[in-house]
Amino acid sequence: MLEERFSAGGFSARLCRCNTAVVGTGAAGYNAADRLWQLGQRDILIVTENRLAGTSRNTGSDKQTYYKLTLSGPEGDSVREMAETLFSGQCVDGDIALCEAALSAQSFLKLVELGVPFPRNRYGEYIGYKTDHDPRRRATSVGPYTSRQMTECLEQAVQAKGIPMLDHLQVIRILSDGHTAYGLLCLDTAAREETDRFVLIQCKNIVYATGGPAGMYADSVYPAGHYGATGLALEAGVKGKNLTEWQYGLASVKPRWNVSGTYMQVLPRVYSAAEDGSDEREFLMDFFKTPAEMLSKLFLKGYQWPFDVRKVAGGSSIIDVLVYLERCKGRRVYLDYRRNPVGGAFSYDELEPEARDYLTRAGACFGTPVERLGHMNAPAMEFYRDKGVDLAREPLEISLCAQHNNGGLAIDCWWQTNVAGLFAVGEASASHGVYRPGGTALNAGQVGSTRAAQYIAAKRGGAPEEGFEQAAAQALEQMGALARRALQPQGNVRALWAQAARRMSECGAAIRDGGAIAVYLAEVKAQLASFERNVTASEAAELRWVYRLRDMLISQYAYLAAMLDYMQQGGKSRGSALYTDPAGKKPYAQLPDAFTFVLDDGSRGGRVQEMLYRDGACVFEWRPVRPIPKDDDFFENVWREYRETGNVG
Repeated sequence: MLEERFSAGGFSARLCRCNTAVVGTGAAGYNAADRLWQLGQRDILIVTENRLAGTSRNTGSDKQTYYKLTLSGPEGDSVREMAETLFSGQCVDGDIALCEAALSAQSFLKLVELGVPFPRNRYGEYIGYKTDHDPRRRATSVGPYTSRQMTECLEQAVQAKGIPMLDHLQVIRILSDGHTAYGLLCLDTAAREETDRFVLIQCKNIVYATGGPAGMYADSVYPAGHYGATGLALEAGVKGKNLTEWQYGLASVKPRWNVSGTYMQVLPRVYSAAEDGSDEREFLMDFFKTPAEMLSKLFLKGYQWPFDVRKVAGGSSIIDVLVYLERCKGRRVYLDYRRNPVGGAFSYDELEPEARDYLTRAGACFGTPVERLGHMNAPAMEFYRDKGVDLAREPLEISLCAQHNNGGLAIDCWWQTNVAGLFAVGEASASHGVYRPGGTALNAGQVGSTRAAQYIAAKRGGAPEEGFEQAAAQALEQMGALARRALQPQGNVRALWAQAARRMSECGAAIRDGGAIAVYLAEVKAQLASFERNVTASEAAELRWVYRLRDMLISQYAYLAAMLDYMQQGGKSRGSALYTDPAGKKPYAQLPDAFTFVLDDGSRGGRVQEMLYRDGACVFEWRPVRPIPKDDDFFENVWREYRETGNVG
């Protein structure tokens, strides 16, 4: 990694050169670097804004799931069957599903070898359990911090190899002509002098492991230090795919954490209060006829944690809707583990069979919610205590939050985008569709980063592409000028950020209204057009927020436009997105009159929405999903091709 200087338009930057730059230090990014090294690539550089931030390291749930091929028990399973499960999630390309299934065992066992303590029985079988949308028992876990332990073990492997890393570098422009990637322009957030503010990286390959565009939403369970950088990739000419498809769920606000599983199954008291904490009300009882009916749905919310429009009428997702509507009234919603709901005036025997039988078998038909939580899942309670929240003493504020983007950047079966040399792995890539089994994201991140590394090692070695100088000069001049104009005595960038995130949560999250989306889409377009004139920072340290806001607004524009295009193409409510529709029906009479919708019939699941962000506008194309490839299972043919090409390409 040779460092030089590069100048253009009166601005200067440090210049580094490498074959492959890996952007991001989550589980997918680290695995990409580690795999590249294992495959003989040495000219690697890891770029990260904050090594200790990110979703992989700082997120989880009561029992965070990793999804893999079945490796225990008498039940049959196969690569093809797992691929079919993934493919059935709608809007999923079959070649990607097949890759995620085929490399599942390899990726999982590598993590085992690195020290991730996935449980196995005395005979060595890696046991599993069923997760949502899972016909087998493919799920496994090491507890609340599965992805953190994965990240830490992969990080140790990378550090042991001495792979260089540049920390405190925020990518602010991907250098590209829309067809080929040439490198990166970064802001050094630790720089003390203006001359050290920018860093250019010239490279032939970029492995983009920046996670989903979490910063778009105010109501978010993503870690506070995770923002994503999808907008920059869209700006560079990368196609977006399935941008409409997200996963939302109930989560605590401080700290940001999924309140899935046991947090709901212990039947906490759910109440709302005015902004100042007064006027407590157990508002769910305004909707349900009996405490047993309400508590049974609350229990099922633990199993069926992601918001699912199919489970609004008669299912547990009505809980999400009621929490959302209560917060729309300007009230705050809490889970209270100190006291039993409805003053304890309920009977375990009157619960629906699934809830009653589970709690009975768990020996948890007693005491208060916090006592039941301590009995059933003590680590889930200890997590909050470690974060300064004692559930035995205080309530937990919750909201319906963005949790995972099932869409993202379009990729092929090697996780390369339509821009040559730019690979998207982890949540940044659009490998999922409308539905997915819980835990597939962790498997997809390991598989995708492995596939990208294999392709780079086999096909994309050598020196960077020509064209870097022109792209770098243009980017440095534009981003440098933006910094100079933005620095003013009074800064407004943080206020603009908060306002934009709040507006996105209001109209472009789990509950979507076409009219509201169109209004905010126009606002975002106007903000982008006037960005250089209107956005200010009061000090150099705030410049990171200027560039971050720019990326966020591009992301919001693309995602909102995708939602509007989906509706204009006749799309209806599906997955974790409820589109209000005046032609629909209310699932319950008690809901507001505007709360009508139509469920999608699944017929669109065989088509994928792709988008190009070009000259400040979004161009959409709908195409059929790529089918699952047919196996060539004649050994001699496969063996010969593998000897000759490694089956890469």
